Amino acid sequence: MQVHTQLQELPAFRRAVLTIGTFDGVHLGHRVIVEQLVSRARALDGEAVIITFHPHPRQIVAADRPISLLTSIDERIQLLQSLGVNHLVVIPFTAEFARLSAQAYVHDFLVQRFSPAAIVIGYDHRFGHGREGNFTLLEHLSNQYHFELVEIPARLLNDVTISSTKIREALSGGQLADANKLLGYRYFFEGTVVEGNRLGRTIGYPTANLQLTTPEKLVPGNGVYAVRCRLMSTGQWLDGMMNIGVRPTVDGSRQTIEVNLFDFDEEIYGDRLEVTLYERLRAEQKFSGLDALKAQLALDKEAALAALTSQS
Repeated sequence: MQVHTQLQELPAFRRAVLTIGTFDGVHLGHRVIVEQLVSRARALDGEAVIITFHPHPRQIVAADRPISLLTSIDERIQLLQSLGVNHLVVIPFTAEFARLSAQAYVHDFLVQRFSPAAIVIGYDHRFGHGREGNFTLLEHLSNQYHFELVEIPARLLNDVTISSTKIREALSGGQLADANKLLGYRYFFEGTVVEGNRLGRTIGYPTANLQLTTPEKLVPGNGVYAVRCRLMSTGQWLDGMMNIGVRPTVDGSRQTIEVNLFDFDEEIYGDRLEVTLYERLRAEQKFSGLDALKAQLALDKEAALAALTSQS
């Protein structure tokens, strides 16, 4: 899959078959749409092209409403790589782009830039300034610009919307198994290792404190998780356990993300970790003191190792 980020440098696509969307999460519902796209491209002896946007359009047109993303743009690219798509075009979504009229969006953007043989899109797709463009307009213009319009079934679109909502709710509620099932893969995120208060080191469980690389990324519900981490500087994979929460036994002041990496005791401040969540082990608890916390951490480590071993 070729990734394009410069609108002015797009290649001449061969009978491009397009679909357009954010594909946040690239979950099982999205994959059915991608399968339809790839199938239609093959039938037309063309190339399957996905157009997506970065940043997320809502961050530009509704900046006052925070958004929780299931995937960063880099993660989206990573997940789409294996699905048979020929090209992924990442459009820089700006206020200027958002002001394009529906007619200009079709003529100046879709037709001039892509010369589509077909567009695969949902009945509820809206585009152009004020979301004035719709499926009916595309249908009308398809004859003028000589492209086939393929409608994604309403049932599938509803499934995609429902799945995205369920995934966010499941992750926020700590129902990791349900979320992973709908995603079709284990949820993961990336963070930079930052300075903490080093308390874990004093009780035998040093932790890497993480600051999300993508601030908009959805943070799963508070609790203790079995995780497998990739140290991005070396590619090394490490088993561990992670706590997301406010650390009520210690201070309870703010949410932190802390990972205890098993059999690893190197200084990695400033490095990045990709964290894959395998199992939620328990909810966050407040203990009577550090000794009780240390005893529970020993049990958590045992449970994490068992979960990681059984799911390898």
